[in-house]
Amino acid sequence: MLKAFANGQLFGQVYGDGTPQILWLHGWGRSSADFAASAEILARGGVASVALDLPGFGASPLPPFVGGAREYADLLAPVVREIFGDSTPTVVGHSFGGRVAAVMAARHPDMFSHLMLTGAPLLAREGARRRSPWAYRVVKKLAALGLVSPARLERAKQQYGSADYRAATGQLRDILVATVGESYEAELALVTTPTTLVWGADDRDVPVTIARRSIDQMNAATNLVVLEHVGHLVPVQAAKLLAGEVSKVIR
Repeated sequence: MLKAFANGQLFGQVYGDGTPQILWLHGWGRSSADFAASAEILARGGVASVALDLPGFGASPLPPFVGGAREYADLLAPVVREIFGDSTPTVVGHSFGGRVAAVMAARHPDMFSHLMLTGAPLLAREGARRRSPWAYRVVKKLAALGLVSPARLERAKQQYGSADYRAATGQLRDILVATVGESYEAELALVTTPTTLVWGADDRDVPVTIARRSIDQMNAATNLVVLEHVGHLVPVQAAKLLAGEVSKVIR
């Protein structure tokens, strides 16, 4: 069932009956639908949950800012209180949603009973920093000098940008740019909530090495579960396995 929260600032799907015990946060360019299969499995077992559409995705309108996971966390925190009241749900965050979940857990230690992260790019990949292609840098410089049209610059962005960048437009593209260089060592060190990292062994977007390095930054009790023959989209590719891991930690 689709439901509005925070006077229509956010929308989300509610699964099951009774007090929800789980909050699902999807990845960049995705929606709450990614968690439908896992949520329905748990609902059949009597566990209710809420899967939010993050601002700018699914049914939720764009946020009133250009910023990254930290700004998203600030926006979501009061909504989580609205939905769950004094209860402490398990939060499951995939990719960008995992970043948001980790920041909320760091800033609000009493908000969640368990933090579950999957495919979350919490740290920069080692050796990942690279310059933009030479041709794009030339076009960008010429555009700044007024020697290349905005249309030509946009074609260069489409040609040389990442898949997420090419798919994003307007404010969402600005938000994506704001998030690209973010790293969360400071937040990870502050997390005290018990944490499980569920990773696809074949994740090429956010390799398992990121999960292991993230654990090294954390002071919380942690557990790493690696799913063989699964890639980055764990909620879609391994919904039953993800539901099983969630069922182990809810209380």
